[in-house]
Formats: sequence, structure tokens, C-alpha cells
Amino acid sequence: MPESEFNAQFFEQFLDDYYAESDEHLLSVRRNLLALEDSLVAGRTIEKNVLNELFRSFHTLKGISAMANVGAAETLAHYMESYLRDLRDGQSALNEEGVSALIESTRKIEEIVAARRAGNELPPIENEIKLLESVADGDQSNEGKTNAGAISNEADAPPQESPAESAKYLFTFISAAELAARNINVNSVRERLQAIGSIQKATPAVKEGGRIAFEFIVETASEESVFEAWRTDGITFEKIETAPAKVETVHESPVTESQKSGLFGQSNIVRVDLARLDELMLMVGELVISRAKLAERIKQIENKLPSGEWRSLQEINQAIERHLRNLRDGVMRVRMIPIGEIFERMKFAVRDLARETGKRVELEITGENTEIDKLLVERMLDPLLHLVRNAVSHGIETAEARQKKGKPPEGKIRLHAATVGETVEIEITDDGGGIDREEVKRRAGERGLLDGGEKFDEAMLMEVLCLPGFSTREEADKTSGRGVGMDIVCRTVGELGGDVKLETEAGKGTSFRIQLPLTLAIADALIVAAGRERFAVPQSNVREVIEIEPNALRQFENNEIIEYRGLPLPIIRLAKLFALEEKNGGAFHAFVVGEGAQAVGIAVDRVIGQSEIVIRAISDPLAQVPGISGATELGDGRVVLILDVPVIRRRLKQKI
Repeated sequence: MPESEFNAQFFEQFLDDYYAESDEHLLSVRRNLLALEDSLVAGRTIEKNVLNELFRSFHTLKGISAMANVGAAETLAHYMESYLRDLRDGQSALNEEGVSALIESTRKIEEIVAARRAGNELPPIENEIKLLESVADGDQSNEGKTNAGAISNEADAPPQESPAESAKYLFTFISAAELAARNINVNSVRERLQAIGSIQKATPAVKEGGRIAFEFIVETASEESVFEAWRTDGITFEKIETAPAKVETVHESPVTESQKSGLFGQSNIVRVDLARLDELMLMVGELVISRAKLAERIKQIENKLPSGEWRSLQEINQAIERHLRNLRDGVMRVRMIPIGEIFERMKFAVRDLARETGKRVELEITGENTEIDKLLVERMLDPLLHLVRNAVSHGIETAEARQKKGKPPEGKIRLHAATVGETVEIEITDDGGGIDREEVKRRAGERGLLDGGEKFDEAMLMEVLCLPGFSTREEADKTSGRGVGMDIVCRTVGELGGDVKLETEAGKGTSFRIQLPLTLAIADALIVAAGRERFAVPQSNVREVIEIEPNALRQFENNEIIEYRGLPLPIIRLAKLFALEEKNGGAFHAFVVGEGAQAVGIAVDRVIGQSEIVIRAISDPLAQVPGISGATELGDGRVVLILDVPVIRRRLKQKI
């Protein structure tokens, strides 16, 4: 492989680490900035440890951005670090404008990192630089800052003044296993260099033979004898120029152990590309199919072996099944991350939306430690953001309107998550004015979406709200009104094999409950028969399996219903739904999905049993059928279709 190509591949791997670590620090920054703002609004004393954590986060972001050659992020983080140092040292007083400047600058760093990841042009940072400078005290010294008009997206950090007899050196550190064993790594080297002067630039490089090196340009007034002994630690240096200017010596705050284990440092955390975990889960899926085939084969030879030998095979098969389930659970746990990552972002969204609308909104979060598949977290960010925006824009009233209704002036939005069996439930609730059913019904009628005789219950309300382009707003504003939010919510949740339920009450508020599978790869399922076909039903969708006698059925407007727990339960026959040969007479089974008035029963000829299935999505649009979410292979080699239960339930509710 040519050295240039090797360098490119190395740098891309380095950038993956940079993006991951930036996300971790920005998550911590959001949390601490909101805590800072809460203390300011409440008139409480600002906790110094919050300022210290913010300072350390931006100090690290500055360093890793320099090494990743993301100069705009490095420069902006430098200014934020300087402002936080002034706050921490009492040279500036924190005010609302200062918090806003930090929040806006944090949002800009997020945009810079996202643009670099997508390969787009980096956004300008001049406005954020000016904003940070303007919030500092008027008598603040300008040492260590650059002219905002001269900012560019280059990797060079803002120039700093240097001592009268300082000089610039190029330090090169080449990592090695024996050095790592002595706790000498890029982070410890960076600490040494910061102790003797100012790091002007830091970049990774690949030397001959594929050795990884890090190059630092440092301004220092120290004698060469101070760092001459470092050569035995893999650090070499050469003088590159003399810098006659004077520099202010900055004493950085101590670096914690967690920060020492950052980019290319020693850590007990290993970052793995999600695609590799997908491959591992795929291999586990193939093992699940092979084990099912083994179980089927053991059944077939039961009568051909002595009972003792057959039982021994059964025990081995059951042991393999247990080990595979443990392996599956282990891989799933590696993929799981706390849903709090999404919830933390909602805090920033609610803060901004409340300011734009002039409303007073409190966000309450519970269950943030609930773990969910990383893929689901990424896919659910936009749907949750749309629901939160709708809650602020459509749901929560103004403080004056709430007081007239006898409500507290501050509206409340609650985000809650919990694991329920093999599913995770996410609930978004507000105590606003609720959804105006009559207005939604009128709008839907104007667009020809409803017939006059249709029952407009919560299921139908949800169907209308999820239609593309539907909105109750006459004009779009900054927060909503374009009719795309609920469409995205319903489509995304449906694609993930989940379901959305709606509860709303006029004057009381609205609640959306989203139910999602914990994983999209392997699931426990019921195997059922309808006509001559077999289907797999994910158990996470099934509330109960019941047996129905023919005389228990009642006809209601061309639909079959039975009495179930004191309520009418609509029944849809799976064979009829897919135009299959129907079984005549006799008792049959149905599995109940949904809850309360939204529950329906899906009738099948019989329930064959339970099986662990590997979910294969149907990607060909010509082969996709409403009500079918994918396919799987059973132990006997037959391919069965996997039912999309939420879609089937919604289709039935539309017909009733």
C-alpha cells in the first residue's frame, strides 16, 4: 500500500475517534451549561466545579480539534476556554448574555463537527467570537485573543504572545508498546509540553514503517536541558524559530483520570464501529438459524435412537440454545446506550423554543438510564424532537392563558422511558390544552380525508395527524406549521417495527406513547398458521393469546367482534386479510394486540409454537406488502413472513 494511502486511512480512523470523543464532551457541555443557566436564573451561587468541568471539556475539545485539523472548532473552543477561565478566576461576572454566548458557541461547535463529518464546508465563527468578546468585562485584558475578523478555518490556534527570550520547537512523539507500559502516551506528553510552554499546533502523522507519531509546535522559554532527558521517552525535538514576544503563563486546571483516558490515551473503553457490531449480530443470527435446524433434526431422529442417547442430544441442544441466548444478549448490551443522550438534547430544544414562543416551559425527564439500541437512538432523535416542538408550539399555552384556566403559569413537558419486556416505551406528555378534535376533523374533511359517518376516535385522530402535509396551522412559524412533523414520527416508528399511541383531553394535555423493540435483528416470536401458510408474530407486539369458540362471535356492521374483558374486541381473520384459504368451523385462536379501546384480535387457525427468529427486512419495493415487515427462516428450512402487527391493527381500526 502506498504511504499516502496508508496515511489517509490512518487519518480517517483518527477522525472516527475524534467525532466520538467530541460527542461525549459536547454531551457533558450541554448538561453543565443548562445547570449553569438554572443556577443563574434561580439566583444561586454558581458552583465552581461546573465551571471547571466546562473549562476542561473545552480545553480537551481545543486539543483534539487541533490534532484532527478542525481549526474552526479549535479556535472557538479556545475563546470559550478563555472566557470560562475569566469566570472561574473572578475576572468576569456571569450574566444571561454570557450563558447565551456559551450556548450559541457550543451549538456552532456541534455544527462544525457535523460539517466536518459530512465533508461539507465548515461554518464561519466570527459572530460567535465577537459575542464571546462582548460579554467579557470592559477592563478585561485582551491578551491571548485574536482579531475576530482574521479568523479562518485553518488548524493554527490563535497566536499568543511569548516571553522575551522564548523559542519555538517541534516536538515529535512516537508511540510504542513499551512506552505505554510506562504510562507514557500522547496525553502525558501533552501535559509535559503544557508545563513548559504554549502548544501552538498538534497534528498526527504516520512515519516510515507505519509508526504512529504526534507532532507538537511549542513556544517555551525553558532551556533545552529541561527536556533533553525526554528523548528516552520517545520524544525528540528541534528548534525551528525564535519568538521575541511575551506570553502570559497560564496554569491549567488539573486533568482528571477520565480525561487522561481520552483520544489515544489509555482507557478501559474501546470504541467499535457500529457496522462491525452489525456483522457480529448477523453471525449470531446465522447461529440461531443453525441451532433451530439442529433442534428440528433431533426431533426427527427421536424414534431412531435409544432414549438415553436422544436425551443426551437434547441436553446438548438446550445448552447450545442457552449459550446462544447469552451471546445474543451480550452483543445487544454492547449496542445499547442510555436514551438519556436524546433526552439531554431535548433540554436545549425546549429552552430555545420557549424563548422563541415566549412561553414558560419546564421539562421533566425520568428513565434517562433506560438503554436502547444505538441504531434506534440515532433514528429516534428527529421524531422526538418533532413531538417536543409540537408540545411547546401546539400544546403548552401562554402563561396568561394558563392562569385564566387556573393552571400554573409554567407548562410542563415530561419525557419518560422504561423497558417493558422485549420493548422500550417512550412517553412524551404535556399539560397543555390538548388536541382540538373538531379542528382536526374539520381540516381533514376539507381535504376529503374523512367521510361524514366515520367514527373520529383517537385511532382515527392519530391516522389523520400522521398524514403527510397535514397541519392545523394556517401559517408556518419557526417552531411548527409545515405539516411534516407527525408524518416523520409515524413513518420512522413504523419502519423500526414500533407503534405510536395517542391520548388527549381538552384542557388537560396530550400524551404520545411510543413502543419500540429493543433490537431490530433477533426477536422471540409466535409461529402461527393461517390457511396453508405460516407466519411469525413478534412477541413484543402480543398482549395475550385467546381461544375463540364460533358461538362467541357477533356481527357488527360487517365486522366480527367478541366480548373481551368487558369490552368489545374487533376480530380480523389473517387468512381473509391476505386472501388465503379459510378454515371452516371449529374453535380458533387469536392474539390480542393493543390496549383498551384500541385493542384488536388477529385470528389464526392455530398457534404452532414459539421460536427465536432472525429478522430479515424486505428491501425490494416491489415485494413489500402492507402488514408484512420481513421474513425469517425456521429450523425446517421453510421461509415464513413476519407480520407487521401495528400496521394490521391500524388497517382494521380504519375499517370499523
